Amino acid sequence: MVCKACKNLFISDRVFYKKVAIIAIPVTLQSLISIGINLAGTMMLGALGEYQLSAGSLANNFISIFQIICMGMGFGTAVMTSQYWGNKDVKAIKASITIMYRINLLTAVFFTLVTLIFPDFIMSVYSNDSNIVHYGVEYLRITAFTYVLQGLSLTTTIILRSIGKVKVPLYSSIAAFLLNLLFGWLFIYGGFGIPAFGIAGAALGTLLARVFEFLVIVIFFLKEKDIGYRISDFFNNSSEKWRPFLQYAVPVIISDFLLALGLNMIAVIVGHISPAFVSANAIIAMVLQMVTIFSQGISNAASIIIGNTIGEGGDAVLTYHQGVTFFAISTTIGLITAFVIQLLAPLIINMYNISPETREIAYELMNALSFTVIFQTVSTVMTKGVLRGGGDTKFLMIADILFLWVASVPLGILCAYVFELSPFVIYITLRIDHILKTIWCIQRLNSKKWIKSIEKKVNISLEIEG
Repeated sequence: MVCKACKNLFISDRVFYKKVAIIAIPVTLQSLISIGINLAGTMMLGALGEYQLSAGSLANNFISIFQIICMGMGFGTAVMTSQYWGNKDVKAIKASITIMYRINLLTAVFFTLVTLIFPDFIMSVYSNDSNIVHYGVEYLRITAFTYVLQGLSLTTTIILRSIGKVKVPLYSSIAAFLLNLLFGWLFIYGGFGIPAFGIAGAALGTLLARVFEFLVIVIFFLKEKDIGYRISDFFNNSSEKWRPFLQYAVPVIISDFLLALGLNMIAVIVGHISPAFVSANAIIAMVLQMVTIFSQGISNAASIIIGNTIGEGGDAVLTYHQGVTFFAISTTIGLITAFVIQLLAPLIINMYNISPETREIAYELMNALSFTVIFQTVSTVMTKGVLRGGGDTKFLMIADILFLWVASVPLGILCAYVFELSPFVIYITLRIDHILKTIWCIQRLNSKKWIKSIEKKVNISLEIEG
């Protein structure tokens, strides 16, 4: 096992842990605030009824496809920019960002058009309940206008993190959260002369918050001096970086795209089990987002630190020690998270106005989550952090595709519709990819083949003895 073999390989330098905290804490806080925006909307919709709650949750599953693709673009590009930042190659950073922006804008326009033209079809894929579809269409028609805004602000935020700029994205998220909370309350329930819009009000509040966040992030980035990216750079020739972009960033984009489709396939499976299961899963989905924010912060720190280490000179021994340390950190966080879920489950579930059947299912799903979250925490830090920061993007693409589509999706279908097993078992099988991915990533970590340099184009893990 990794813990035995690497007993003496953990990083003991306080500077390392300080750097992890400097990156991870703002990212964690920003993720917490971003999730708080969704949580506030979910709770307000939950007060309107289970149909609105389910509709908002399922509609957001489709929106999450775009969000995850954007994260793939951002993190894939960050694999390059973090290494370029390590050797201070600003020109290469600008060219990589330009390629990312061009792809991002095309993708955002495509999603906007699809959402506006086919909202009924999109919702019918997730549910065959006419009430859920009706409310979901209302929600999608407004949130369709957030794609361009969210795409540019999300990818820009990830790039800023890769060069250590984390404060402004954090502050903008705090302000956006407060605005969304205010607008959501006003537009959902009405007040001060504003009529109650229901679920459409939740979408409108989110749209206005995204406009604000976009303006703050993009204006800051265009005024930022270390990179010095300007609008004119978007039109410059960046062809010299297409090859490394295809090699390192595109596998991440493909991986996250197929991951998004897989997660939505799981949402489709859940959406056709029963309205009660859908509502219970909507609650669990918000809890999952809340408790995994720490793993997101650590994975961001891992990707940036390891990428910078390789970019500064490719110290393979130090890079491997960092990888082992992040594995230990993620395991510890996963175990603590499982305990917290069990402790807070009754309090969280009782906050919602749901039927006894939905409440019973929610408890089963919460128990299943407390088990699978351990593996999800480790696999997230290893795949999105350590191995991605090391440039091992092709391996990660295979891992994301293989386990989700070969294990989670078919097993989930069998357990839900053929064997009709308990909600606990169904949820475990739908998330079994994290268990399998964790085992595979441990083996990959030990192999040391994940340490790669973009500029040298060699596998520098060969320098490691043993």
